[in-house]
Amino acid sequence: MSSFLAFPTGRKGLNKPRPVRNDGILVGQAGSGAICAPAKNEDQDTGGAMLSWKVKQPGDGGIVAPDERLPWPQTTVLGLQHVVAMFGANVLAPILMGFDPNVCVLMSGAGTLIFFAVTGGRVPSFVGSSFAFISVVVVATGYGGTGPNANIAVALGGIVACGVVYAAIALIVMAAGTRWIERLMPPVVTGAIVMVIGLNLASIPVKNMAPTQFDAWMQAVTFVAIALVGVFMRGMVRRLLILVGLIAATAIYAVLASIDPTRLAQAAWLGVPHFTAPVLDMRAIVLIAPVALILVAENLGHLKAVTATTGRDMDPYIGRAFLGDAVATVLSGSVGGTGVTTYAENIGVMAATRIYSTALFVVAGLFAILLGFSPKFGALIQTIPVAVMGGVSIVVFGMIAAAGARIWVDNKVDFSESRNLLVAAITLVLGTGDFTLKFGEFAMGGIGTATFGAILLNAVLSRGRE
Repeated sequence: MSSFLAFPTGRKGLNKPRPVRNDGILVGQAGSGAICAPAKNEDQDTGGAMLSWKVKQPGDGGIVAPDERLPWPQTTVLGLQHVVAMFGANVLAPILMGFDPNVCVLMSGAGTLIFFAVTGGRVPSFVGSSFAFISVVVVATGYGGTGPNANIAVALGGIVACGVVYAAIALIVMAAGTRWIERLMPPVVTGAIVMVIGLNLASIPVKNMAPTQFDAWMQAVTFVAIALVGVFMRGMVRRLLILVGLIAATAIYAVLASIDPTRLAQAAWLGVPHFTAPVLDMRAIVLIAPVALILVAENLGHLKAVTATTGRDMDPYIGRAFLGDAVATVLSGSVGGTGVTTYAENIGVMAATRIYSTALFVVAGLFAILLGFSPKFGALIQTIPVAVMGGVSIVVFGMIAAAGARIWVDNKVDFSESRNLLVAAITLVLGTGDFTLKFGEFAMGGIGTATFGAILLNAVLSRGRE
């Protein structure tokens, strides 16, 4: 869903390079910033035309590689499955920032096609709204947590600037490789930053989205429903735990209270979403642009996971993948959408189905664009009760925090080492407590101080040990 959400089954992290398990996402190698990748497949083909796939019949069995595809009817259905997999997070993130979900879904589809084109059709990924932007956008705009964001234009300027910074990093990676990134942000740093994003956001649903006791109880009903689906269901229902839990909680809310269907009934099936132009505000830019570092860390992890699951070496495409994501972010921010990132949910679906064809994401991108042009879809999202969205937010933000801890576990970060312990401890409190530093009129909040604090602390303390 953002990219951070991968639902584990409790098995321990990997000790050596091997393909990721069907229900897992991240793969790590003990004690290093690198992430495991299998040996290169001698049969792999990194060439070929971007829109040319080798057709593989459903009865052939085995893995469907990125440069292969099933016949178009099956490919179309599987592409729809990827749209469903991204749906929950791709809609939730813009709602939590007060953005128009239609615009964001539309731009996630367009961004996926841009990503496909920039990577030459060789990296199977769907890009969607990134949760890494939520806290900085909320701070930059003063958003209260419900309804449209009145200061969205200011946030968009920061998102565009973030995309430009991200693009610059991509060009450097294309020229110099990725080792410097892995050295700058080893697992102890990336895990702490990811965890802080979830913890810093925790007060939004708890303090702002449950004004009455009934709302608080509905939040509890929602997160319990999601938990039950995630633990006791199987197959795709389990993978859609957010969506299924949200639907169940909304149905319960409708029985106990009331939901006004007027807006949904009046909305047209097709129409142009409400686009917004960005406004360049230096405070928002300085606050939001550093999110590029988080996007780099999570995108790198996702690409390594794709390498592990496909057996295809994606390292030659890392710089181009960063660039595709960056261009998609700039375009999205230019018209009213959130910043985007590659989605862990879709990587999980690929691992479960063993179908890694990039053709799926061309189909998924086109379907997402179609949904973006449906006001009926946007109206449906806006009928979801705030309390139910609050319960979903509790789960999502908690899972983001847990995903940070999982990075530590999968990479076997040694907390008996003072450097790791201090970097993690200080970072967590800076972010959770929303530690703020002011530079003139500019104030850097908890996410910013935690991100830069983790990187700088690790660099200084590591130098002291050399």
